[in-house]
Amino acid sequence: MTAPAPAFNPGSPEFLEDPYPFYKMGQAIGPIWVEQPGIWLAFGYDEITAILKDHATWSSGGGAMDAIPEDAPPPGMLFSDPPRHTRLRSLVSQAFTPRMIEQLEPRIAAIADELVSAMAQKSACDLVEELAYPLPVIVIAEILGVPAEDRAMFKKWSDEVVSTLGGGFDGQAGQVPDATFEAMREYFTRMADARRAEPRADLISGLVRAEIDGARLSFDELLQMLVLLLVAGNETTTNLIGNAVLALMEHPDQLHRIYNDPSLLPSAIEEVLRFSSPVQATARVAMRDTEVSGRTVRAGQQAVTWLAAANRDARAFPDPDTFDVGRAPNRHLAFGLGIHFCLGAPLARMEARIALGAFLAHIQRFRRADDGPLPRVPTFIMRGVRSLPITYRGR
Repeated sequence: MTAPAPAFNPGSPEFLEDPYPFYKMGQAIGPIWVEQPGIWLAFGYDEITAILKDHATWSSGGGAMDAIPEDAPPPGMLFSDPPRHTRLRSLVSQAFTPRMIEQLEPRIAAIADELVSAMAQKSACDLVEELAYPLPVIVIAEILGVPAEDRAMFKKWSDEVVSTLGGGFDGQAGQVPDATFEAMREYFTRMADARRAEPRADLISGLVRAEIDGARLSFDELLQMLVLLLVAGNETTTNLIGNAVLALMEHPDQLHRIYNDPSLLPSAIEEVLRFSSPVQATARVAMRDTEVSGRTVRAGQQAVTWLAAANRDARAFPDPDTFDVGRAPNRHLAFGLGIHFCLGAPLARMEARIALGAFLAHIQRFRRADDGPLPRVPTFIMRGVRSLPITYRGR
């Protein structure tokens, strides 16, 4: 018998503030069927890893290329299955290489040091405004080749795209405004044309040149890739940095461990990814009848896999609700799993490690400026705060 879904509103302020009791309830009940809008919810580590690994059974885009209207662009990499996904990922991987990311470390360190040094001249600031937001935006803008004067517009577009995530599940519109999409299209069209005529050492030039078996990205594919990089390249890392500082303020014993042993910093970032996952959920569609933890899922039914719930599953992580910066092993699912594992994971890890290291080197005795509720990112798909006022002493 299918278990009924507990009543909840994933877009409510209460859920965005603390979704973990619902995750615990879901793990106890097992996969849950929600009649409206007709969707499965998966919470357990083992069931979610099985879903994410099995891309033949579980499609990222419904697997129905023939269902796409003729005048609509084909789905982007995030919502594609092999062989299309394989082609798109191979193309972007040519331009977004581990070597390119590794070479960015000195520049990221310089940006972080500049931002945190400015913070240290004051005794209070909004951490998101001063560090967590500007660092990833500057980095992804420089990677893509976006001029400094366009960064604010870049961030505005990203926020508008993020606000639509989860649409359809909780009554949100789920569509990027036409005006925003057209503005992005026009902007990136100009940039792509300019790079074709005069290539530079940036990611847009690399994407324009990337080729496999004589085929390159179409313009629609290029546009979708740039929008994905725009959002993934700054929103998730902004949330990761903000979540890291918030977690350390809430767990001062763990902060002292890092002060006493700075080598724990990379491990601490992994624990933040597990404990307060910037991406909370992703969805798949069953391509055939299948079973998940004894429940029958019919072909065509969608499942939301709650990555953040899997990352708090006691069957996979001892004391899962304990924040432990030395946790090992830590096989969290914050970056997904399988063929859709986040391509930008090494960059996000590097940015967060450098940002937190610079922050702890320049800022001490930091605490929340007030105890009121923080404004949350307005979608259950992601976890982060839009503002984090703190007081501190610079050094």
